[in-house]
Amino acid sequence: MNEPSKRPRPAERHEAIDISDFVYAATGARIRRLTMPDGSHWFPAVDVCKRLGYTTPRKALLDHVPEANRDSLETVTGGHGLDIPAGREWRRDLNLIDLQGLVRLVNACTKPACEPFKQWAAEVIETVQREGSYSLEEAAVQPAAPGAPLAYAMPEQVAEAIVRLEAHNLEVDEELAVARRASLEVQREMLAAQHATLAAQNTIAQAMERIANRLDTLAVTRTAPGAAPGARTSLEAVLADWRHRLAVTEDVWALAVVIAPVLVETGELREPLESLAARTGLTVRRVNECLRLLRKHACIRSRGGTDKGAPVYVLNQP
Repeated sequence: MNEPSKRPRPAERHEAIDISDFVYAATGARIRRLTMPDGSHWFPAVDVCKRLGYTTPRKALLDHVPEANRDSLETVTGGHGLDIPAGREWRRDLNLIDLQGLVRLVNACTKPACEPFKQWAAEVIETVQREGSYSLEEAAVQPAAPGAPLAYAMPEQVAEAIVRLEAHNLEVDEELAVARRASLEVQREMLAAQHATLAAQNTIAQAMERIANRLDTLAVTRTAPGAAPGARTSLEAVLADWRHRLAVTEDVWALAVVIAPVLVETGELREPLESLAARTGLTVRRVNECLRLLRKHACIRSRGGTDKGAPVYVLNQP
């Protein structure tokens, strides 16, 4: 009776083809991998499906990967007494597939990049059927260290596919790097423009505040003709009366402090709306709305217009 074959200890195990090269040849990408103490390899199903172009990983697994070749991260690691890898991308319920599951997904994939690997797999099956086994060629240069495992040469068609894919990925990486640099430059320019806009807005606001403060000072220090020193000025009285008549907003007040001194000193306002807009920083439409509001609340009244079409306003004296 034949004795049962003994499984090699983990220390004696070695792989004919590096698993990273094998997976890269199959998928065209460096897929995340978990290697268990028994030498088995597991891969996140979502990574493999995304790389191979499967739009619905769950359906791809149900259609192409047997249940024995897929499991959850928690079950796979727990079976070996290992902890869940750190990081948000390693969830307990993450679906994993083993190497056979990965190969099944590759064989079902129609992407041209998978074709060299699929051709090699077909060649392996044909050779095994014809000769009973398939052997890789040993590499030309073997490790010199005593007891080191033998190195095997990658099958030519698979090695060529890896070289082509690596070269393509390097080109893509360089293009992405150029695009990222361009994007960062655009972002810097946009930030600089935003800062310049904010600075201009602050400058305008400060200028308006200085004008308002100056006019308030003039209102306090200017004395109406014939009034006793220290008496309340006509300009101050007008502005106070306007504040009492209506809820003065910032734009109305900006117009009020410009037109009130003219009305007090000359008795009437004969200035085009465009000129008032330029002096207040408001639009012509908003200047007209503010004047209409002052008329509505009996602060000013209209007295026709000038020969050039500018409106004429006077104070509405009781």
